[in-house]
Amino acid sequence: MVLKEEPMDIIRVNTPRGLELKGAMWGNTSMDTVVIMMSGICSNVFQNDLLPATGELLSQNNIAFIAGHAMDAFSFFCYSDINLKKQVNTGVVFDDFSLVYEDVEAYVKYAKELGFKNIVLAGHSLGSNKIINYLGNTPDDFVDYFIVTAPIDLGHWWKVMPNIDVCLKLAKQFVEEGRNKEILPYLFGGFSPMSAETVLSFYNAYNLKNCPVISGDGETDSLHSIKVNGAFVIGEKDSLTNGDARAFMENINSYCKHPEENRVVVIQGASHIFYGKHNEYAKVILGLVEESVLLPA
Repeated sequence: MVLKEEPMDIIRVNTPRGLELKGAMWGNTSMDTVVIMMSGICSNVFQNDLLPATGELLSQNNIAFIAGHAMDAFSFFCYSDINLKKQVNTGVVFDDFSLVYEDVEAYVKYAKELGFKNIVLAGHSLGSNKIINYLGNTPDDFVDYFIVTAPIDLGHWWKVMPNIDVCLKLAKQFVEEGRNKEILPYLFGGFSPMSAETVLSFYNAYNLKNCPVISGDGETDSLHSIKVNGAFVIGEKDSLTNGDARAFMENINSYCKHPEENRVVVIQGASHIFYGKHNEYAKVILGLVEESVLLPA
């Protein structure tokens, strides 16, 4: 199925620390419902076709879509620092993973300020861990429904990704030598440059270790503290699920307060990034929103 391309607008979202994030939006504020999808590491509307495919289909069906680019959406990017009143070079390479909560919060509040009546908070890959961290700890009640897609058990992830051991060892050495901001000579995990300081920030990001169903390394209080119902979506062939995608997601869902009220959806033949299955994924998201958010109203 070939989707008709819908216009995408670049949006600017300010975080409490003064960093101006650049996301993307399909649809407009005349629509009652918006889906915010927080992306994972090095995942953005230019590199991950999952985002525009979902944005285009939802906006064609009168649902707005925001691709939430946190600081790690690009390997290296120039952002505006409102407090310093200058451009700063950051991205994954110089990210601080302890700050992901306020990135998610910034997008949710942005959507609320635009006047949307229904806010669906979604995530893909590490973006799912980000929204679990937000939903399990926010005092606000702005979100009506969640969609967690292909979350990561970070303890397991650290064991299976390439170059991890050598990067971690070198990062510790660099920091001990006072070379915190120096970029490692290896691509972290085989996909992105990272400074020594950022590698250790990621390694110690307990706030993102909220799906520890394989490794047992992390916390599940955030899942249990989520106040709204939602859905867990996974590709059947996701390589980060220890061989059983459905069991992986059902185990994660079991820590929610009311797991029986949530949906678990497995997309057959799909990988972690849903390569070749983007349109099918978009249809699943549309169906979940229509069934769980629009019809009950």
